[in-house]
Amino acid sequence: MKISQILVDRALACSYKYAVDCIIIDLFAIVEKQKRFRQGQILKLTAAAPVASQDELRRRLAHAGLRVTQATLSRDLHELKLVKTDDGYRPLSAAEESPALPPLARALQEFLLDIRPAQNLLVLKTPPGGAQPLAAAVDSERYKEIAGSIAGDDTVLIITTNSRARAALQKRLEDLLR
Repeated sequence: MKISQILVDRALACSYKYAVDCIIIDLFAIVEKQKRFRQGQILKLTAAAPVASQDELRRRLAHAGLRVTQATLSRDLHELKLVKTDDGYRPLSAAEESPALPPLARALQEFLLDIRPAQNLLVLKTPPGGAQPLAAAVDSERYKEIAGSIAGDDTVLIITTNSRARAALQKRLEDLLR
């Protein structure tokens, strides 16, 4: 093969790679434009009339010619900070935002049903499926009293270093519930 042919082949290969890169960049730009348009339509529909559910909103978007999956719609609602109210989906205003609770306090309020002390152990009862998020929130605090924790489906077992540490931890958790 001649050098000139090698140079031509390389030039074509570079042109091909450049063309593919341009197509990919154009596709990303198109997807972003579609997303902005879709989110604009969501805002328009929710402002025009109450929308009671995501399924109703999905149907209205389909009627407007936009097919969207539930997952995409859910992401769009989150990005647009639209929340479901008694009057349908509405923008979350700064005045309506509740003050953020620490993750453990929020998890305790959401999942904790009962606290049961036993010597150096603390058993936290939750609804089914609530133990894992509650245990993760407890573990994230890295309390020095905790030697370890185990979470099942509806129970978190916290092992403390001794009975005094268990009592101190129990008081901390109960204080967060107030």
